[in-house]
Amino acid sequence: MNKNLSVALKGFGMGAANVVPGVSGGTVALLTGIYSDIVGAINSLTEPSTWKALLKGRFKEFWHLVNGTFLLWLAVGVLASVFSLAKLMTWALSHYPILTWAFFFGLILASIYFMLRDIRGWKLTDALFVAAGIALGVGICTLSPTQTPDSLAFIFLCGAIAICTMILPGISGSFILVILGKYDYIMEALSRLDIPVLAVFGAGCLVGILAFAKLLHWLLARFEKQTMLVLVGFVAGALVKVWPWADKASALAAQTLRGSASDTLDLQIPWAVICIVAGAALVFILEKASYSKK
Repeated sequence: MNKNLSVALKGFGMGAANVVPGVSGGTVALLTGIYSDIVGAINSLTEPSTWKALLKGRFKEFWHLVNGTFLLWLAVGVLASVFSLAKLMTWALSHYPILTWAFFFGLILASIYFMLRDIRGWKLTDALFVAAGIALGVGICTLSPTQTPDSLAFIFLCGAIAICTMILPGISGSFILVILGKYDYIMEALSRLDIPVLAVFGAGCLVGILAFAKLLHWLLARFEKQTMLVLVGFVAGALVKVWPWADKASALAAQTLRGSASDTLDLQIPWAVICIVAGAALVFILEKASYSKK
């Protein structure tokens, strides 16, 4: 039971990381020593022998192959974290969007620094991979519409894409939702327990992780450095989407919500700078803890 509760607590940390753009649940999994267990369990779900055991009614064998007890307690921790923090994120984005996005901006900026720092043996071609990632990130964020569709098909697609990045150290699945314009929508759905939206999003996550697990494993096994360089560049380019003062309409609406009748936008620059520093400091603390564990 102590072991299971420990897994649940680690899952709670992963869930908290995945709710906040810029902090990767994969990083928390690495920090807490369960990353290889997660990758192994996911990989086993793509093996024909695993499903053959289930179809033949060998449930104990199936449960053992997928490390079922571990996944169950991990899921309990992740879900408890996600649902408990969703309301906080929804409130923060509606009342203090500038400060909230400033905090996320600091998180992501510091994450980029550490991702670049961990890459060794730089060459000219490596810089080109980063540049390609930046161009891709800027392109997607500037060319994509401000309002993306709320259709269930698009929500399914968001879940499929986001879940793949949630298990990658260094890149946050919730940040992908920011880029796709669905972060606040999913947080609101979690907050009000919108079952149809959550069910479709969850189905997308399940299909996405099973469909792309092999591809991600193959890419990281053969082209780990190049894959990470493109991801770093992508995250850097997508910072234009997280700029605290990008959405002036939401900031003005938040002022009204807080009781301010002014039509002039309060930029809240001093507090925003403090939030950026606080976000960056959180990543530095996590990295320091990770380094100490290593």
